Amino acid sequence: MKVYLDNNATTMIDPEALELMLPFLGEKFGNPNSLHSYGSQTHPALRKALDQLYTGINAADNDDIVITGCATESNNWVLKGIYFDKILKGDKKRIVTTTVEHPAIGATCAFLESLGVEITKVDVNNQGIITADDLRNVMSDDVALVSVMWANNETGMIFPIKELASVAHEFGALFHTDAVQAVGKIPVDVQDANVDFLSFSGHKFHAPKGVGALYIKNSIPLTSLLHGGEHMGGRRSGTLNVAGIVAMGQALENANKFLAFEQSHVGRLRNKLEDALLSLPDITVVGDRANRVPNTILASIKGVEGEAMLWDLNQAGIAASTGSACASEDLESNPIMEAIGADSELAHTALRLSLSRFNTEEEIDYTIEKIKHAVHRLRSISSSYAYAPEWHKSGL
Repeated sequence: MKVYLDNNATTMIDPEALELMLPFLGEKFGNPNSLHSYGSQTHPALRKALDQLYTGINAADNDDIVITGCATESNNWVLKGIYFDKILKGDKKRIVTTTVEHPAIGATCAFLESLGVEITKVDVNNQGIITADDLRNVMSDDVALVSVMWANNETGMIFPIKELASVAHEFGALFHTDAVQAVGKIPVDVQDANVDFLSFSGHKFHAPKGVGALYIKNSIPLTSLLHGGEHMGGRRSGTLNVAGIVAMGQALENANKFLAFEQSHVGRLRNKLEDALLSLPDITVVGDRANRVPNTILASIKGVEGEAMLWDLNQAGIAASTGSACASEDLESNPIMEAIGADSELAHTALRLSLSRFNTEEEIDYTIEKIKHAVHRLRSISSSYAYAPEWHKSGL
């Protein structure tokens, strides 16, 4: 059996979205900025897709949703735009974020830090989130922007975005959220949350790769990241990816239709898989499931290196992921688990399982069987688990 449980990395394309985008890869190939009929025949579909995006996050008519290539671009645009507009001009000097942001935020902040920007990173608690009080403790009127993810890509933990945005505004700062792992999984209402900027990416909710967006409240001025033509009202230059935009609009509409199903079906399957993991000794799952997006598990399996588990699962046809990496001779541990205080041994044992509405009960039953087999096999050959001395806390 083939089982895909890496949906926080990317998702399959919604079949309806795929069908809608295909004509724009074929006979409707015109550039929407062209004045002739080949260009103009794309306009109705583009207008519909943008309407679907506005409706999907409850954006107002005077807000902007600007199409980008991905959320990484959207995140870079906000942070660098704020640098040019607020910090370089001397109005403000700090950007506040957290220790568990996606590298699209973390690496961009590191770049801005090299230019002299003061970056304040707020530590998360043992649940992997920050509270309004945590943010308030580091705020002052010198903060230009607060950037906090809506949901974490590894743990699935949901941050209190509405409360955090309110704190930022108390101190005269703008608020941005990377909502990549929230849009299409839980209700996202930009009016209720009162955020100034919000990034999302289509391939996280069953649209194709290579298309995302940035929400900008009340058309707030923001120096462009890309200069060139007058596309998207001059805010983001580059010929529009019509096929991707059409698919993203439909995928978001469909994802929002399935939000209740996401909570019931996907949440039930996630809980079944999580309960099976927790029935095994020395396995922990990060974060309270009641405050997680309904599809995500980040588990620590004592005595089992994350890459070894991925190897066994891949051999069984199961796709999953781990936060650690074999990109160098020094094995890197999961940074999220380190941020929430896991010791170095456990931080190397992370396994992330992320479901979608296309997963089935049979797939989860199969995965449970294969994970149990892999845990038994890998622990039997683990020098840190199977052969631990009697006094070791493993109890073996």
